Amino acid sequence: MKTNLNMNFPNSDFSDDFAGWPPEATVFPIAGVDLRVLPGTHPFVLAEEAAIRENWAKETAANPALFDGRLVFQQQLSLGEDGISGEGYVIPFSAFMWWRRQPERQGGIHIFAYPVLESSDGALVAIRMGAHTANPGQVYFAAGSLEPEDIVDNSCDIEANMRREVHEETGLDLAHAVAGQGLYASYSRRTVTLMRLFRFDMTADEMVERIEAHMLVAEDKEIAGAVAIRSADHAAYPYNVAMLPVIDWYFGKAGG
Repeated sequence: MKTNLNMNFPNSDFSDDFAGWPPEATVFPIAGVDLRVLPGTHPFVLAEEAAIRENWAKETAANPALFDGRLVFQQQLSLGEDGISGEGYVIPFSAFMWWRRQPERQGGIHIFAYPVLESSDGALVAIRMGAHTANPGQVYFAAGSLEPEDIVDNSCDIEANMRREVHEETGLDLAHAVAGQGLYASYSRRTVTLMRLFRFDMTADEMVERIEAHMLVAEDKEIAGAVAIRSADHAAYPYNVAMLPVIDWYFGKAGG
């Protein structure tokens, strides 16, 4: 049985979008992921074209470093015995920025992959975003939206996205880590996080040192540092909201 999230903006009733899913802001196992990418234009982009342009002018005036790239944005999702499946479109980053500013965030769902990096001494290692990025100063795992280069045969390759984002932002290679067997998910405010654990044979301090050395030679200066997370204390760092259920789950699980 599947629970469907139909996103036919702007006439849909969004009141039951995640009915039947586990509670919001919790982490739960999923059997797999199947995200198809459709040709054409997302209905949200068609409906909000003028507002997207106006907001982008404001965004770039405030932060000229922003780049209007492309990402995959979901129109519908379902959760069932086979995991999470969905259909989406490639949209401009400017459209996503306008969507995420909406209080109700109607019109679509953002889904992205979190490679949860574990150290040999039981910590999690994350990055701090640079001041010129869309999430300045926030701390979260090296990750990014699904992009056109992650699309293979009209479907999103989640594992390739994880490998690419981690390598670009940290210099670490997920092939050198032991991957956890299971996939997990969490969601909040129409953003769905997909995650897998990756354990490196390095201490947290060694991983942080490696990442900060990579920062000196990285072409894209997106990150401002790396941090070792050793507890579920929400006040330890300026976390992105998607991090909170992950650290609650991980350190609760590790402690139990």
